[in-house]
Amino acid sequence: MKAITYCRYGGPEVLEYGEVGEPKVGPDSVLVKVVAAAVNPVDWKARQGYLDPVLDAVFPVIPGWDVAGVVERPGAAVTEFAAGDEVIGYVREDFLSRGTFAEYVAAPVRTLARKPRNLTFTQAAGIPLAGLTAYQTLVKALKVTEGDTVLVHAAAGGVGSMAVQLARHLGARVIGTASERNHAYLRSLGAEPVTYGDGLGERVRALAPDGVHAVFDTVGGDALTESVPLLAAGGRLASITDQAVLTHGGRYVFVRPDPDDLQDLTDIAERGALGVEVSATFPLEKAADAQRLNEEGHTRGKIVVTVGQGS
Repeated sequence: MKAITYCRYGGPEVLEYGEVGEPKVGPDSVLVKVVAAAVNPVDWKARQGYLDPVLDAVFPVIPGWDVAGVVERPGAAVTEFAAGDEVIGYVREDFLSRGTFAEYVAAPVRTLARKPRNLTFTQAAGIPLAGLTAYQTLVKALKVTEGDTVLVHAAAGGVGSMAVQLARHLGARVIGTASERNHAYLRSLGAEPVTYGDGLGERVRALAPDGVHAVFDTVGGDALTESVPLLAAGGRLASITDQAVLTHGGRYVFVRPDPDDLQDLTDIAERGALGVEVSATFPLEKAADAQRLNEEGHTRGKIVVTVGQGS
């Protein structure tokens, strides 16, 4: 099969497009014919070796954790899916090797859920990692409920835009930080936008004089520090990027595969409460360009690599 691989850590130039062997399918996995695979910052961070302290790399590594595709063949013990089923997945294992930037991926059933019927494969590929990150942070770490006011940092990005929609689905009021060019987009998602930079605290307080009930930090550093005094009494704080949140009494969240959570996201999407903004698409052979664009850090929504037909 065709795939993107790298045999050593480094920049986008280490990515190669070529022929590799089709993955073996274990008893608890299914072979998925990939139609689309979203790009996430973790993809290029892994490629650069930043995850080496916690994940072994079995070279050559096929990058990519997000997928939307069609089940080609279930493993011997699999009863959850059958050939022809359309699925999405956050296909993360405890090592780097068998990723989704390929024509096929062997995906453990614990990483998969049914694809939303109302989304294209390209759109659906953007849900798993970003959607699970937003869902697990809002529902499990921050315990957001109806009537809460939630501050979401970098609210126009992949995770941030999911967080805005999910928080609104939970009945919360959402204030989202973003550059001015993305303010109209945030309003379309139901958020009240505020601009980054000096005076952010004052701008948030003008909208929420009594403070916010929860802060969802996707940036870290100053954004995290400046968020602490914006919390109302009993307010909750969570970060997906900066473990310094623990020193402020908050929660650090590292997303994990969860088929029930992923199915919840599919259900929410099918109710029309969760959509995906796809800012750019690239064919598989141009995956290095897709990672370069993602690495620039100014993307609205998701960048997606398209692999098969029907995306």
